[in-house]
Formats: sequence, C-alpha cells, structure tokens
Amino acid sequence: MSSAKTILVTGGAGYIGSVVVEQLVGEGARVVVFDNLSQGHRAAVHPDAVFVEGDLLDAEAIESAVAEYRPESVLHFAAHSLVGESMQVPLKYLGENVTAGLNLFQAMVNHDVRQLILSSTANLFGDPEEIPISESTKIAPGSAYGESKYILERMLAWLEQIHGLRYAALRYFNAAGATDERGEDHTPETHLIPLVLEVALGQRDQITVFGDDYPTEDGTCIRDYIHVSDLAQAHIRALDALAGGSRVYNLGNGNGFSVQDVIETAREVTGHPIPVVSGERRAGDPAILVADSQKIRAELDWKPQFPQLRDIMQTAWNWHQSHPNGYAE
Repeated sequence: MSSAKTILVTGGAGYIGSVVVEQLVGEGARVVVFDNLSQGHRAAVHPDAVFVEGDLLDAEAIESAVAEYRPESVLHFAAHSLVGESMQVPLKYLGENVTAGLNLFQAMVNHDVRQLILSSTANLFGDPEEIPISESTKIAPGSAYGESKYILERMLAWLEQIHGLRYAALRYFNAAGATDERGEDHTPETHLIPLVLEVALGQRDQITVFGDDYPTEDGTCIRDYIHVSDLAQAHIRALDALAGGSRVYNLGNGNGFSVQDVIETAREVTGHPIPVVSGERRAGDPAILVADSQKIRAELDWKPQFPQLRDIMQTAWNWHQSHPNGYAE
C-alpha cells in the first residue's frame, strides 16, 4: 500500500474500525477517522490518525471532511448494528443506516472518490438454506439491520454502474479477539466472548445460554468467530484489489464453534468456573451460521492467522485483563 494514500475510515473509533486503522497506519497510510463517538471511543483511535468528530447523518459534516482531506479511498464501518434492536425499532436502522450511507456516498461522488470498502454482514442471509454460507447463498435478510446493509450494497452496485465507483462488500460473521492495544468495549455489551470474560473478571455473576435444544451436537447455537486482526487484513487486501474491479466476499474463520465451546474455552483460558444459567431461545437465532470464505482465500490469498478459538479467546482475555473497564481508564 502506498504511503501517499489518504484513507477515510467512518466508524474508526469502533471495535473493528479501530483495528483496521491500526493496521493501515502501520502500513504507512494517512488515515482520517470520522466518528460521532456514539458507540466508539476516542481512546481507541490510533494517535497517528487524524480524528474528525462528526455524524454521517449530517450531510454537510461528511461533505466538509471529504472536501478537506480528499481521500483516495473510504472504509465504511459506522452503523447501528444490534440485530435485536433493529427488530424493535426498524426505522432507526432502515432510516439512519441508509441515510448515513447515502450522505457518505453523495460526498464521495461529489469529490470523485472512487473506492469504498463496505462493512456488511452475514445477517444478509437470515436463516440460510445451506451451510457453510457462500456468496451465492440466497439473500434474505434476517433483520432490519441486515436489510439496511443490503440496501447499501445495492446502492453501491448502481454507483459502480453509473459513476464508476469500485467497492468491496465484506459480509462478515462474529468478530472476536483483540490486539495488544485495541479490543471490544460496547455499551451495552451483547457479544458472547466479552460477556463470558466479564464473568471471569467478576463483573457479572453468570452467563445466560439462550437455548440448549438446538439440532447441534451439544444443543447450543454454532457460530463462526473470526479474529478482528484477520478481518482487518481482509479489508486491506480488498482495498488493494479494487483496481481489479468490485467484489463481494463472505468473511469467516470457516469453522463453527458452539456457545458451549466458547464457554468451555473461556474456562480453560481464564481458569474461572464461569457459571451458566439456561434461558429461552431468542427469536431469529438460527442453529448454525458458518461462512464459506473460499472465494477471498483464492482471489486475495487471505488466510486467518487465528483459526483456533483458544487463540482468539486468549487475545481477548489479555486485553480485558489489561483494560478491565474498557477504554474508560
């Protein structure tokens, strides 16, 4: 990657975005982070990145940032991303996620920015007809959140056709793990691995398993966990590949780990018993979600460096131990 390139990262103060920024800075890029800090953390932004506090719902704010910094490329992470919430307040997602993307894309078109990486989602596939899930799997979004991402993908397809904007839509599964400096700190926290580690840290008494009667080996849901650093590397490779045309990739580890696997691995890594209570199934939770990421492996020579759940868990545990209050310290 050329050190002369300026890259705008929306949502670069968030969990995945901040790790991508860390890697981009490490490769010599000039990085501009645009984030309203509603979910991200100022302390998560790499000190060598330019930080602009702004909201994508403010069309003038993102227009001004693109005009001032003139990025060659944009990586778009900023979004509401809680599947459950999107089914309670769908218009927040179908409205704000879509409007934010629209404002960003308009600013890009206005200033002739022709490359974008979209943080998309495996939720495009809802309850999939086939496992593992490939790029050719039928799209049937499982929530208003998934629908909002699909709308953005369709917008980009039209912008490519009409304006020549090249894009990569990366549909990923469960991001997990941490780097030495950056990890997962959400309010509220909804992801399994940090919730389990909060029990090990003594910050919650137990973990609730939502459903233990699924048609899986141990009765709990199976998910594909991918290390956040592996995700970040996929974004950078996809960005470098845009000269060869737009593309869509499913991004996952390719291995499925059950909720029970995650809890047992956390017990091994932390040495904590991690008490469990059983809860009812949650609406919309498929039994198994695992990615087929053969396409990106073949086309971009991308390969997860953290394929083992224990290694993913260990990096997360290291970060949570050194940041017991997240970025609040």
